[in-house]
Amino acid sequence: MSNNDKGSLPKIRLIVGLGNPDKNLLKTRHNVGYWYLDKFLEKYNATLSEDKKLNSLFCKIDHEGDQIFLVRPTFFINDSGKSVSSFLKYYKINPDSMLVMHDDIDLNVGEVKLKFGGGHGGHNGLRDIINHIGKDYWRLRIGVSHPGRKELVHNHVLSSPSKAEELEINISMNESFENINILLNGEFEKFTKILHTR
Repeated sequence: MSNNDKGSLPKIRLIVGLGNPDKNLLKTRHNVGYWYLDKFLEKYNATLSEDKKLNSLFCKIDHEGDQIFLVRPTFFINDSGKSVSSFLKYYKINPDSMLVMHDDIDLNVGEVKLKFGGGHGGHNGLRDIINHIGKDYWRLRIGVSHPGRKELVHNHVLSSPSKAEELEINISMNESFENINILLNGEFEKFTKILHTR
């Protein structure tokens, strides 16, 4: 347990990377949640296995004695809530112990921010999760920038970033991941401050 500006909240028990499972979409902006989840898999030398009943690819890692699930929904991103809800119910995990990693057009490329609760900001994956379990879960927002006009957003998130943008996204994710132990230890306020002072 850690005290922060949201009160006392439990540690993270479930980490979800959002994205689309289609191989042709793996390198798109909408899949940066997958990219970030891969960093956990590499760090903990872990491999995802499919659970068809829970519509998820998942594994368990051990962080300083804490068991944490890593999950990649097998539904497309707009239906992520179905996978997340099934997983939470089956393993009896409260939403406030979940971290969802996703692309965010309201952040510039190169920004990563931590947020608890709130709306979906137009992100259909978050919208579906909120429809299934409510708003009270952690989000790691990975900036992919806004294309400028609302009608361009759909194609923007389903297309690949430029080489320069991809590099900046990866740099920002790597820098935040250097402090991931702080987040996993339940020091949410400290982790948030590190991200916001970058």
